[in-house]
Amino acid sequence: EYSGVKGLTLAFYDGDTEVYKHSQVKGALEEGETFGEFNLSLSMGTYTMVVLGYGMGEDDNLVLTSPTVAAYTGPRARETFAATGPVEIASTEGVELSATLDRSIAKLQVLSTDGRAADATNVRMTLSAGGKAFNPTTGLATSNTGFSNTVNISVAAGTTSSSITYLFLASDEQTLDVTVDVLDAEGQVFSSKVATGVPFQRNRTTKLTGTLYSAEAQAGSFQLETDWLPDQEVSF
Repeated sequence: EYSGVKGLTLAFYDGDTEVYKHSQVKGALEEGETFGEFNLSLSMGTYTMVVLGYGMGEDDNLVLTSPTVAAYTGPRARETFAATGPVEIASTEGVELSATLDRSIAKLQVLSTDGRAADATNVRMTLSAGGKAFNPTTGLATSNTGFSNTVNISVAAGTTSSSITYLFLASDEQTLDVTVDVLDAEGQVFSSKVATGVPFQRNRTTKLTGTLYSAEAQAGSFQLETDWLPDQEVSF
């Protein structure tokens, strides 16, 4: 029922060999399916079960290849939940399985304190570490090189904005740098901000708040230069 989950994937592995995998997309179910319910048959043996729940948008694709590797192949990661565990099929009797999926991802939210400029169209968030691929067994990133995510600014001009990206971390807590670029319709940088040493943690939202579309106010003053130049004297 959680609105952040649009897709579910259930898989069973014998070692690294995939013996079953099926994905459900909310709103695009096969005939007779109910979102979150799976029915299948497995031969007797011991398996590793992997369950993923994830958000979805345009061009999003989460590919599970083993109990230790799952990756978003599109431009961004989405909110992701995962559970893994051993399953033994020891008889021909039916087995009912259940699992609790934990959120494996961290969230960055960039909040502007000033109103959107009319010619600002997108926000690009560049992360110096973390990644879009993770290990479902540990919940940690399998790559730690960072990436960029560009999102549309959906609010009207003059309105404060909120931009979000998700990332997998290489450890439960991780510190990295974030560059926030505001782009115009041609993709040119309108303004840029860098935040260093930003703390992140899995299952936690880190919020960056500040001005994005205008210069911050600085202390200053206006002065008058009241001295005249030396007099110019002319005889007539």
